[in-house]
Amino acid sequence: MVFFTRALKKENEFELASQLLRSGTSIGANVREAQRGVSTKDYKNKFGIALKEADETKYWLELIEATSNKDCKVLIAKCEELMKIMVSIIKNS
Repeated sequence: MVFFTRALKKENEFELASQLLRSGTSIGANVREAQRGVSTKDYKNKFGIALKEADETKYWLELIEATSNKDCKVLIAKCEELMKIMVSIIKNS
């Protein structure tokens, strides 16, 4: 995600790049925080936040694809796969 946003910034897509970088990097930060959860409820809550950030990241990628010449299909598919994994983790916790 970091490298993709750098490419967007080179094309003067600063706002979209910033939004994408913020939500995209927040996924990992929340997953890491979940690993240090003090309870099952805390663990699931952090994964829930990560899931929301992944969904937001998917939104920004869809918007970028719709408004530019960038092909984001691979990144969108990776977001969807991450979201499925996180849903499974939440349900099975």
